[in-house]
Amino acid sequence: MRVQQGLERRYRQEKRFQRMGLGAIILGLVFVSFLFISIFANGYTAFQQTYVKLDVDFDPEMIAPVGETDPDLLSQANYGGLVKKTLREMFPEVTSRREKKVLYNLISSGASFQLREMVMQDPALIGTRQSVWLVADDDVDMLIKGHIDLNVPESDRRIKNNQMVWIQSLQADDRIEKHFNTTFFTAGDSREPELSGIKGAVFGSFFTLLICLLISFPVGVAAAVYLEEFAPKNRWTDIIEVNINNLAAVPSIVFGLLGLAVFINFFGLPRSVPLVGGLVLALMTLPTIIIASRAALKSVPPSIREAALGVGASPMQTVTHHVLPLAMPGMLTGTIIGMAQALGETAPLLMIGMVVFIVDIPGGPFDPSAVLPVQIYLWADSPERAFVERTSAAIMVLLAFLISMNLLAVWLRKKFERRW
Repeated sequence: MRVQQGLERRYRQEKRFQRMGLGAIILGLVFVSFLFISIFANGYTAFQQTYVKLDVDFDPEMIAPVGETDPDLLSQANYGGLVKKTLREMFPEVTSRREKKVLYNLISSGASFQLREMVMQDPALIGTRQSVWLVADDDVDMLIKGHIDLNVPESDRRIKNNQMVWIQSLQADDRIEKHFNTTFFTAGDSREPELSGIKGAVFGSFFTLLICLLISFPVGVAAAVYLEEFAPKNRWTDIIEVNINNLAAVPSIVFGLLGLAVFINFFGLPRSVPLVGGLVLALMTLPTIIIASRAALKSVPPSIREAALGVGASPMQTVTHHVLPLAMPGMLTGTIIGMAQALGETAPLLMIGMVVFIVDIPGGPFDPSAVLPVQIYLWADSPERAFVERTSAAIMVLLAFLISMNLLAVWLRKKFERRW
């Protein structure tokens, strides 16, 4: 009887523990779902951009004489004046200087560069009148996307009443549309939200991770092979193993301080370049790669080593020809996870100066650049509402990269894993 009661009590405790574990999993999924839904709700509109169609008169007096193709002359023309002239012709009732300034704000300052590129590519446009879709200002973009509340007083919103009248007139003439925001993927950073993109940050992240991979993978694998296969078991190797395990738990900003002190202050390497960022991230990911590689080497059965040694292979041949190929899938999995961790790091890169405002797209690891997490940090600190959606959209792109890298690691483990 007492045994039966004890069994029933243990069964109840086991079911209670299972329910608690299931509740913890459900709670975690709810929070993660809430996070993802919040990011998507704020960021999906950034993949579209508002454009305004204007009938632009490419006046030769404002650009260059018809037939003139000198690139220097064409590049210095007053293309912003063309946009302003077109707006004045469309709204002739706007006469005061203040109202004209407000009217010009309907179109992005980048519209002049758009017209410039058109003329530079086709000088035959000079002297013609063309219907051109130009990028709208970020405030107009936010209004069209429904992010501006028109019920608040005019003094509390960025779109004024007279601008609303002009925008409604343009909408009535089908001159306002939303198109896919290619600028977000093809441009670098900008002070204007409607002109900003992630291409520079993506290239910076690519070069940074490339340097990190080229350094951390061979060094990490070599260290793991030596410690696991060749190093004598004594006090010094124990100290090294303990320090490697401890380094895996060190806050990432400490590696940033180390990179600032060693690579920049001591060696004099330039700030804000992917080379230094890759070196810092390589130091940070080395412990992860070494630990994962050692675990992969331990998973290879001793019989593989014994059989190779038994037929006359040297210890080095045993490792390189038999043990290492079998352990490589696990090593690659650990490396991909380490690279995914490095891709999302911000703190160490802030310490080495990769937080500066950089417009140009980097052409190599020695060019100044930002990285995707730092770009998100910079946009999140901007006051404009348009940067909020671009921040969330950049987070979505970063999460897509991270999820893809983790799925690749899982796929590699499933495909090449050998069970003994």
